[in-house]
Amino acid sequence: MLPRWIRWLPGAWFGLLLGIGLIAAPSLFAVLPAADAGRVASRIFMHEAWLSLAFAAVLLLALRRPHQRGLFAERRTTFGDAALLWAAAACTLLGYFAVAALMPAAREGQGLFSFGQLHGLSTVLFGIKALLVLVLAWRATGT
Repeated sequence: MLPRWIRWLPGAWFGLLLGIGLIAAPSLFAVLPAADAGRVASRIFMHEAWLSLAFAAVLLLALRRPHQRGLFAERRTTFGDAALLWAAAACTLLGYFAVAALMPAAREGQGLFSFGQLHGLSTVLFGIKALLVLVLAWRATGT
């Protein structure tokens, strides 16, 4: 039961990222004033960051199961899966907990980087994370 449940987690994680990045955030800015949309988007991305860390932690714990060589297929080693998971977690930590934390000061003209630069970096890290999770989801479909 557990291996089947673990195998759908990367797909659910990717769906979450896709829904937030391509549907929720752009929709906010289409219907709300920019300041309000920014506050709501910030709140959504906060929840996404914590959920991403939870997904990564659960999947990393699944890799530690002694009777399973790979997370998604017995013929694979755990190194590739673990590297993808750690990289996705690093993108979350850098993108939300480091870069996004600097945005309020940058919005007021303080700090080394502009708000646009930080937003761009945060977007790139989110995109990289989504691609890493997509690869994990693709690997989960392997036989």
